[in-house]
Amino acid sequence: MSTHLDIPARMAELGQTDTTTTTTTSTPSTIYSHCHRNPTYSSTTLAPSEEHPRRILKPGLYVPTLASFSPETEEVDESTTAQHAVRMAKAGVMGLITHGTYGEAAHLSHTERCRITRTTRHAVAAAGYPQMPIIVGCGAPSTSETIELCQDARDSGGDYALLLFPSAYMSHYTKASLRRFFEDVAGASPLPVLIYNYPAVTGVDLDAETIAALAQHPNIVGCKLTCNNMGKLNQIVATVKPATFSDRGSEFMCFGGSADAALQAMIGGGSGVIAGLGNVMPKACVKLVELYHLGRIDEARQLQGTVAKADQVAIEGGVSAVKSALRVFYGYGGYARRPLRSDEKEKEKSATDGLKEGIDLEKSL
Repeated sequence: MSTHLDIPARMAELGQTDTTTTTTTSTPSTIYSHCHRNPTYSSTTLAPSEEHPRRILKPGLYVPTLASFSPETEEVDESTTAQHAVRMAKAGVMGLITHGTYGEAAHLSHTERCRITRTTRHAVAAAGYPQMPIIVGCGAPSTSETIELCQDARDSGGDYALLLFPSAYMSHYTKASLRRFFEDVAGASPLPVLIYNYPAVTGVDLDAETIAALAQHPNIVGCKLTCNNMGKLNQIVATVKPATFSDRGSEFMCFGGSADAALQAMIGGGSGVIAGLGNVMPKACVKLVELYHLGRIDEARQLQGTVAKADQVAIEGGVSAVKSALRVFYGYGGYARRPLRSDEKEKEKSATDGLKEGIDLEKSL
């Protein structure tokens, strides 16, 4: 299997065009060869040196960052977005994800998505982390809009696209249409893509066979398993041989989807974890990954217990609870957008009580 470093060559072999480097005036082979980008969505001020260098995904901890809004107007708060991204980078995370579930992607316009990704890219670069990869959530109800968001993500400084399968017409999709969605988007996306399997949100649970088959596509370079099905992860690992700390394998990245199963995912042969809890406990989550990498399994197991308890609070409370924790313990974070913004006092108390042990650990590191 070729690695994601060989994407242009592999796509050339398949007769596909690398849209990042080639311009053609010939008739497109499929409707998804057309440019779907609306130029008003994607204006960018990125310097060329920041825009499209090769930033490689490496095994470790990745954090799906929060979207920050003004408490009064609910406008995007670029200053807090930048502050939070830099805090994550300084904690030692391997990369960031914008517009994931914790990033309130469903509450953002295309323009706002571009602003947040661009702000994140500029912030980490200015703070001394220009090589940090940024994965951009590009989920949308249609194949066409998903491709448009992938193009916007690239123009805004993103390095990879994370694809959540559409759920609007869930009961009418077939296994073949599932595969075709990812293949169509990957074939047209200017960014390498990762599969986001989150059945609790989409109602669709991709099986190991489908994910392993999609891993053969030259522009599909990883997956996030928020199903946290370790049996499925083990099957994918056996077939695809993803990158780990000790072996780059096929270069495919197979990530666990939450901090409460980080150790299990890595022991099972996964590439690391994409953890929403990292927004409030990034150092603890990084340390957990490092302990495993160093072979200090007993210490890692003990830390995993503390992390799992905190993650349960974050999972049950969702975005609002995580933002409450940031306000209480770190003095910033803001609120979720309506209608998600509700019961703030209750969520604040729950986050304060449930996360205190974890935050005390975080602040000791």
